[in-house]
Amino acid sequence: MRISVKAGAPEESKAALLAIAMGAGGGTVRRSTPDSLARLDRLLKGEIGRLLATRDFTGAQDETALFYPANGPKRVLLVGLGERDPIDGNAVRQAAALAARRATEVGARSLGFYLTPESADLDAELVARVVAEGAGQGSWTYEHLRSKRESKGDLNSVTIVTTRDQRLAAQRGRRVGAAVAAGQAFARDLQMRPGNECPPSELARQAKELGKRHGFKVTVKGKRQIENEGMNALLAVAQGSAQEPRFITLEYRGRGRSKAICLVGKGVTFDSGGISLKPALNMEEMKYDMSGAAAVLGTFECLGHLRPNINVVGLIPATENLPSATAVKPGDVVRTHSGKTVEIINTDAEGRLILCDALSYAKRFDPACIIDLATLTGAIVIALGDQATGLMGNDPALLQEIRDAGDLAGEPCWELPLWDGYRPQIKSDIADIKNVGGRSAGSITAGWFLKEFVDDHPWAHLDIAGTAYTDQNRPAMRRGPTGVGVRLLTQFILRRAAG
Repeated sequence: MRISVKAGAPEESKAALLAIAMGAGGGTVRRSTPDSLARLDRLLKGEIGRLLATRDFTGAQDETALFYPANGPKRVLLVGLGERDPIDGNAVRQAAALAARRATEVGARSLGFYLTPESADLDAELVARVVAEGAGQGSWTYEHLRSKRESKGDLNSVTIVTTRDQRLAAQRGRRVGAAVAAGQAFARDLQMRPGNECPPSELARQAKELGKRHGFKVTVKGKRQIENEGMNALLAVAQGSAQEPRFITLEYRGRGRSKAICLVGKGVTFDSGGISLKPALNMEEMKYDMSGAAAVLGTFECLGHLRPNINVVGLIPATENLPSATAVKPGDVVRTHSGKTVEIINTDAEGRLILCDALSYAKRFDPACIIDLATLTGAIVIALGDQATGLMGNDPALLQEIRDAGDLAGEPCWELPLWDGYRPQIKSDIADIKNVGGRSAGSITAGWFLKEFVDDHPWAHLDIAGTAYTDQNRPAMRRGPTGVGVRLLTQFILRRAAG
């Protein structure tokens, strides 16, 4: 999808659908045409004014009004920004996503987007960025495995309408937003692929292709090399599957020999629970258990487009978790890459097992910080639902950076405490630690388990089990994978790169 910026007035748009984003005016219903739309409304014979006067459109969040005027643009879509005062970038991103989704539903191949200046006083660079991100989010579809397409067609182009004096700033924002949109689409495509289409070997192949496309160094370790590394926790999870595991390393070098940000993504390409078998209901959704890996790969897609002045390393332990005669059993003890021993109480707590080897491996890079992402616990879904990602870590400054990045990216995080009082829950009778700490504080004890393997390196853990995918069709997000983490991580990296 081509995303561009055009200086001009909305009535000059040649797009198949012109979207106009309007707010509700800080809690008051707008009843007349704003000055910025006066010329367009005259061209449309007063149709916008009539919609506002009759309150058929009020500007509420996710509200839309689509009409086909006799004059001017072929289709005009009013999109509500909501009643927040002031309107922020997240509201504009949401409106752009909704507009793009409506464009795909009516078969419009081109979309023009105009934010009325009366609705929000936002920097043009920010507006263009979030519009590009939102358009990518809302237009995303996955029809690669259908024999016949169901949608009316792809949205091929998006034009952000702005003023001449804002055009250069908008171009800067468009560049970042388009890169993020590409990265999020890459992640969502990977998430959507079923387990038989995306085993660990395919995840590794995708990483290699990404490296070739953008010039990254990509290293893939097979089973023998993983054994030589002593990653026995990863091997334990993998031993029940006929698919051999992979350990993937990506290296982006944008700033000489300075310390890198290390991103670690859980890559369980299908999770049955192993011997501790999951219920059959909705087990097909466990193809999403590699969403952390998808977020890391999607972020590297962004890095390839943006080339920030910073170093980033990505680590992905990839495996399936299946039951068989060779599968790891509850009660087994494994010696991890760090040398610590783990008693495996529940084989369905496999994500922390593969991550602990990756976190231990990450220390060899002497990273500036380590951030891991994982669909780790059902407990986080109970605690936070699908509105926020769980956040834990050992460095308050790093956690604040991530919260700030998440707020700006529209991917909010909520911090849970890693108090010392939780540590005894993962104490084992026969090994250094055990891999579950009981039902109480399940997300926190999982975080404590991971904390055991990072030593003193600044580290943050993002539990995306509730935010990685959705089983609901939302106004601006189709049911399925969300690509969560790509926007947050890109925002975090760009802010670090800017100093």
